[in-house]
Amino acid sequence: MGWHYRKTIKVGPFRINLSRHGVGHSFGNRRFHVTTTPDGRRHVSVRLPGGFHVGKSFGGHRHRRY
Repeated sequence: MGWHYRKTIKVGPFRINLSRHGVGHSFGNRRFHVTTTPDGRRHVSVRLPGGFHVGKSFGGHRHRRY
């Protein structure tokens, strides 16, 4: 069984996400959100009225060995 850790520090519209994988950050509000993961991938999501949600990820997966 693995261990997990996650801590989020919020500064206005910015969030700094600390985990055992590294440091990621995100920016946005309820309608538009951009996230960068510790391994360099980016995810952009847009929420539209009526419950519609569109998301797109950019960047490849980097394989890490623990």
